[in-house]
Amino acid sequence: MKHLILSFGISLITIQSFACDKCGNYNNDDFQIKKVSVKHSAEIGATIWEITVKGTAGKTTPIPAGQLNGAPVLGYVFPTTLMPSDVGFSETEGIVALALTSHPDFDDTPLWDENADKNFSNDGIIWHPHWVILTEDKRIEGGLAVKQFDPKDTNVVLPPTNPGMPMYMDSPGFQVITIGNIIRVVVPDYRMNNKTDFSFDGVAVYMQVNTGGDGGHGSGDKPMLGVYKVYSVASGNLSLPYKVK
Repeated sequence: MKHLILSFGISLITIQSFACDKCGNYNNDDFQIKKVSVKHSAEIGATIWEITVKGTAGKTTPIPAGQLNGAPVLGYVFPTTLMPSDVGFSETEGIVALALTSHPDFDDTPLWDENADKNFSNDGIIWHPHWVILTEDKRIEGGLAVKQFDPKDTNVVLPPTNPGMPMYMDSPGFQVITIGNIIRVVVPDYRMNNKTDFSFDGVAVYMQVNTGGDGGHGSGDKPMLGVYKVYSVASGNLSLPYKVK
Protein backbone atom coordinates (compact mmCIF):
# COMPACT_ATOMS: atom_id res chain seq x y z
CA MET A 1 0.00 0.00 0.00
CA LYS A 2 2.83 2.45 0.83
CA HIS A 3 4.35 1.85 -2.62
CA LEU A 4 1.02 2.53 -4.31
CA ILE A 5 0.54 5.78 -2.40
CA LEU A 6 4.05 6.84 -3.34
CA SER A 7 3.33 6.13 -7.00
CA PHE A 8 0.12 8.13 -6.71
CA GLY A 9 2.10 11.11 -5.44
CA ILE A 10 4.74 10.78 -8.16
CA SER A 11 2.03 10.82 -10.81
CA LEU A 12 0.69 14.07 -9.39
CA ILE A 13 4.05 15.77 -9.93
CA THR A 14 3.93 15.10 -13.68
CA ILE A 15 0.29 16.00 -14.25
CA GLN A 16 0.78 19.72 -14.66
CA SER A 17 3.18 19.28 -17.61
CA PHE A 18 0.61 17.66 -19.90
CA ALA A 19 -1.97 19.36 -22.09
CA CYS A 20 -5.70 18.75 -21.73
CA ASP A 21 -7.95 20.68 -24.07
CA LYS A 22 -11.04 20.50 -21.82
CA CYS A 23 -9.39 20.77 -18.41
CA GLY A 24 -9.17 24.55 -18.39
CA ASN A 25 -12.95 24.87 -18.56
CA TYR A 26 -13.22 23.84 -14.92
CA ASN A 27 -10.10 25.24 -13.29
CA ASN A 28 -11.91 27.56 -10.88
CA ASP A 29 -12.49 28.09 -7.16
CA ASP A 30 -15.16 25.38 -7.06
CA PHE A 31 -12.32 22.85 -7.28
CA GLN A 32 -9.80 24.54 -5.01
CA ILE A 33 -9.84 22.45 -1.84
CA LYS A 34 -9.38 24.26 1.46
CA LYS A 35 -10.11 21.42 3.88
CA VAL A 36 -11.04 17.74 3.98
CA SER A 37 -12.43 15.67 6.85
CA VAL A 38 -13.99 12.33 7.72
CA LYS A 39 -15.83 12.15 11.03
CA HIS A 40 -17.34 9.09 12.63
CA SER A 41 -20.70 9.31 14.36
CA ALA A 42 -21.46 6.42 16.70
CA GLU A 43 -24.98 7.80 17.10
CA ILE A 44 -25.90 7.08 13.48
CA GLY A 45 -23.28 4.37 12.82
CA ALA A 46 -21.74 6.18 9.87
CA THR A 47 -18.85 8.30 8.71
CA ILE A 48 -19.42 11.79 7.34
CA TRP A 49 -17.00 12.73 4.56
CA GLU A 50 -16.56 16.40 3.64
CA ILE A 51 -14.55 18.49 1.20
CA THR A 52 -14.56 22.27 1.68
CA VAL A 53 -13.61 24.39 -1.33
CA LYS A 54 -12.80 28.04 -1.92
CA GLY A 55 -15.80 28.53 -4.23
CA THR A 56 -19.19 26.78 -4.31
CA ALA A 57 -19.03 23.00 -3.98
CA GLY A 58 -20.73 21.17 -6.84
CA LYS A 59 -21.79 24.33 -8.66
CA THR A 60 -19.59 23.62 -11.68
CA THR A 61 -20.64 20.57 -13.70
CA PRO A 62 -19.22 19.23 -16.98
CA ILE A 63 -20.14 20.57 -20.40
CA PRO A 64 -21.72 17.61 -22.26
CA ALA A 65 -19.71 16.03 -25.05
CA GLY A 66 -22.87 14.60 -26.60
CA GLN A 67 -21.51 11.07 -26.61
CA LEU A 68 -19.89 8.53 -24.29
CA ASN A 69 -16.48 8.50 -25.94
CA GLY A 70 -14.64 11.56 -24.67
CA ALA A 71 -17.32 12.34 -22.07
CA PRO A 72 -16.03 14.62 -19.29
CA VAL A 73 -16.29 13.66 -15.62
CA LEU A 74 -15.62 15.99 -12.71
CA GLY A 75 -14.83 14.60 -9.30
CA TYR A 76 -14.16 15.35 -5.68
CA VAL A 77 -12.15 12.30 -4.62
CA PHE A 78 -11.07 10.83 -1.29
CA PRO A 79 -8.13 8.42 -1.79
CA THR A 80 -7.86 6.18 1.28
CA THR A 81 -5.90 3.37 2.91
CA LEU A 82 -8.97 1.13 2.99
CA MET A 83 -8.63 -2.34 1.47
CA PRO A 84 -10.65 -3.32 -1.63
CA SER A 85 -12.44 -6.03 0.38
CA ASP A 86 -13.62 -3.39 2.88
CA VAL A 87 -15.96 -1.97 0.22
CA GLY A 88 -16.99 -5.18 -1.53
CA PHE A 89 -14.29 -5.79 -4.15
CA SER A 90 -12.07 -8.84 -4.43
CA GLU A 91 -8.50 -8.14 -3.34
CA THR A 92 -6.45 -6.35 -5.97
CA GLU A 93 -3.58 -3.87 -6.15
CA GLY A 94 -4.58 -0.22 -6.16
CA ILE A 95 -5.87 2.62 -4.02
CA VAL A 96 -9.46 2.53 -2.76
CA ALA A 97 -11.07 5.92 -3.32
CA LEU A 98 -14.51 7.37 -2.74
CA ALA A 99 -15.26 9.62 -5.72
CA LEU A 100 -18.13 12.11 -5.85
CA THR A 101 -18.75 12.70 -9.55
CA SER A 102 -20.85 14.55 -12.13
CA HIS A 103 -21.10 13.61 -15.83
CA PRO A 104 -24.09 14.63 -17.99
CA ASP A 105 -23.40 12.31 -20.94
CA PHE A 106 -24.21 9.02 -19.19
CA ASP A 107 -25.78 7.52 -16.09
CA ASP A 108 -23.83 4.84 -14.21
CA THR A 109 -26.17 4.48 -11.21
CA PRO A 110 -28.92 2.23 -12.61
CA LEU A 111 -30.32 1.42 -9.16
CA TRP A 112 -30.74 5.01 -8.04
CA ASP A 113 -33.00 7.88 -9.12
CA GLU A 114 -31.02 10.85 -7.82
CA ASN A 115 -33.30 13.56 -9.23
CA ALA A 116 -36.48 11.72 -8.15
CA ASP A 117 -38.21 11.98 -11.53
CA LYS A 118 -38.90 8.21 -11.74
CA ASN A 119 -36.39 7.90 -14.58
CA PHE A 120 -33.36 5.92 -13.38
CA SER A 121 -31.19 6.64 -16.43
CA ASN A 122 -30.94 10.43 -16.63
CA ASP A 123 -29.15 11.37 -13.41
CA GLY A 124 -25.47 11.45 -14.37
CA ILE A 125 -25.10 15.19 -13.86
CA ILE A 126 -26.36 14.96 -10.26
CA TRP A 127 -23.40 14.60 -7.89
CA HIS A 128 -23.23 10.98 -6.79
CA PRO A 129 -20.68 8.59 -5.21
CA HIS A 130 -18.56 5.74 -6.53
CA TRP A 131 -16.12 3.44 -4.85
CA VAL A 132 -13.23 2.95 -7.27
CA ILE A 133 -9.79 1.36 -7.34
CA LEU A 134 -7.20 3.75 -8.75
CA THR A 135 -3.93 2.62 -10.31
CA GLU A 136 -1.04 4.30 -12.04
CA ASP A 137 -1.56 4.54 -15.82
CA LYS A 138 1.10 6.28 -17.90
CA ARG A 139 -0.98 6.16 -21.09
CA ILE A 140 -2.77 9.38 -20.11
CA GLU A 141 -1.77 12.85 -19.01
CA GLY A 142 -2.80 12.48 -15.37
CA GLY A 143 -1.06 9.15 -14.93
CA LEU A 144 -3.98 7.57 -13.05
CA ALA A 145 -7.06 5.56 -14.01
CA VAL A 146 -9.84 3.44 -12.60
CA LYS A 147 -8.54 -0.12 -12.73
CA GLN A 148 -10.02 -2.31 -15.47
CA PHE A 149 -10.27 -6.09 -15.69
CA ASP A 150 -11.06 -8.77 -18.24
CA PRO A 151 -14.85 -9.30 -18.21
CA LYS A 152 -14.18 -13.04 -18.58
CA ASP A 153 -12.13 -13.17 -15.37
CA THR A 154 -14.36 -15.05 -12.93
CA ASN A 155 -12.03 -14.29 -10.01
CA VAL A 156 -13.04 -10.63 -10.01
CA VAL A 157 -15.72 -9.80 -7.45
CA LEU A 158 -17.66 -6.52 -7.47
CA PRO A 159 -20.30 -5.29 -5.04
CA PRO A 160 -23.84 -6.14 -6.20
CA THR A 161 -24.52 -2.41 -6.68
CA ASN A 162 -21.84 -2.08 -9.38
CA PRO A 163 -22.94 -0.43 -12.68
CA GLY A 164 -21.93 -3.38 -14.88
CA MET A 165 -18.72 -1.93 -16.35
CA PRO A 166 -15.42 -3.87 -16.60
CA MET A 167 -13.78 -1.66 -13.99
CA TYR A 168 -13.34 -1.80 -10.25
CA MET A 169 -16.21 0.60 -9.67
CA ASP A 170 -19.31 0.54 -7.50
CA SER A 171 -22.38 2.80 -7.42
CA PRO A 172 -23.28 2.54 -3.73
CA GLY A 173 -26.04 5.15 -3.69
CA PHE A 174 -24.91 7.10 -0.63
CA GLN A 175 -26.51 10.51 -0.11
CA VAL A 176 -24.41 13.41 -1.43
CA ILE A 177 -25.20 16.92 -0.16
CA THR A 178 -23.82 20.23 -1.44
CA ILE A 179 -24.30 23.27 0.78
CA GLY A 180 -22.31 26.42 0.18
CA ASN A 181 -18.63 25.55 -0.07
CA ILE A 182 -19.00 22.00 1.30
CA ILE A 183 -19.76 18.75 -0.50
CA ARG A 184 -20.65 15.93 1.89
CA VAL A 185 -21.42 12.22 1.71
CA VAL A 186 -22.60 9.89 4.50
CA VAL A 187 -21.38 6.27 4.48
CA PRO A 188 -22.94 3.69 6.84
CA ASP A 189 -20.34 1.73 8.83
CA TYR A 190 -21.55 -1.63 7.59
CA ARG A 191 -21.01 -0.55 3.98
CA MET A 192 -17.24 -0.44 4.52
CA ASN A 193 -16.62 -3.39 6.81
CA ASN A 194 -17.14 -1.24 9.93
CA LYS A 195 -13.74 0.37 9.36
CA THR A 196 -13.39 3.70 11.15
CA ASP A 197 -9.61 3.85 11.44
CA PHE A 198 -7.98 4.76 8.13
CA SER A 199 -6.07 7.55 6.44
CA PHE A 200 -7.24 9.68 3.53
CA ASP A 201 -6.73 12.78 1.42
CA GLY A 202 -8.88 15.00 -0.80
CA VAL A 203 -8.43 15.69 -4.51
CA ALA A 204 -10.42 17.62 -7.13
CA VAL A 205 -9.98 16.18 -10.63
CA TYR A 206 -11.02 16.16 -14.27
CA MET A 207 -11.55 12.68 -15.75
CA GLN A 208 -12.54 11.50 -19.21
CA VAL A 209 -14.15 8.41 -20.72
CA ASN A 210 -12.59 6.46 -23.57
CA THR A 211 -14.71 3.72 -25.12
CA GLY A 212 -12.23 2.88 -27.89
CA GLY A 213 -13.05 0.41 -30.58
CA ASP A 214 -13.32 -2.85 -28.69
CA GLY A 215 -16.94 -2.88 -27.56
CA GLY A 216 -16.65 0.01 -25.15
CA HIS A 217 -13.92 -1.38 -22.92
CA GLY A 218 -11.29 1.25 -23.70
CA SER A 219 -8.74 1.28 -26.48
CA GLY A 220 -5.17 0.09 -26.18
CA ASP A 221 -3.76 3.60 -25.80
CA LYS A 222 -6.27 4.98 -23.27
CA PRO A 223 -8.02 3.61 -20.17
CA MET A 224 -11.81 3.49 -20.03
CA LEU A 225 -11.87 6.18 -17.31
CA GLY A 226 -8.70 8.15 -16.67
CA VAL A 227 -7.63 11.14 -14.61
CA TYR A 228 -6.39 13.93 -16.88
CA LYS A 229 -6.03 16.84 -14.48
CA VAL A 230 -5.72 17.43 -10.75
CA TYR A 231 -6.98 20.88 -9.78
CA SER A 232 -6.09 20.75 -6.10
CA VAL A 233 -4.98 18.39 -3.31
CA ALA A 234 -5.91 18.89 0.33
CA SER A 235 -2.51 17.82 1.67
CA GLY A 236 -0.57 19.37 -1.20
CA ASN A 237 1.37 16.16 -1.87
CA LEU A 238 -1.11 13.27 -1.72
CA SER A 239 0.53 11.81 1.36
CA LEU A 240 -2.86 10.77 2.82
CA PRO A 241 -2.03 12.37 6.18
CA TYR A 242 -5.57 12.74 7.54
CA LYS A 243 -7.25 10.36 9.96
CA VAL A 244 -10.90 9.73 10.82
CA LYS A 245 -12.00 11.78 13.81
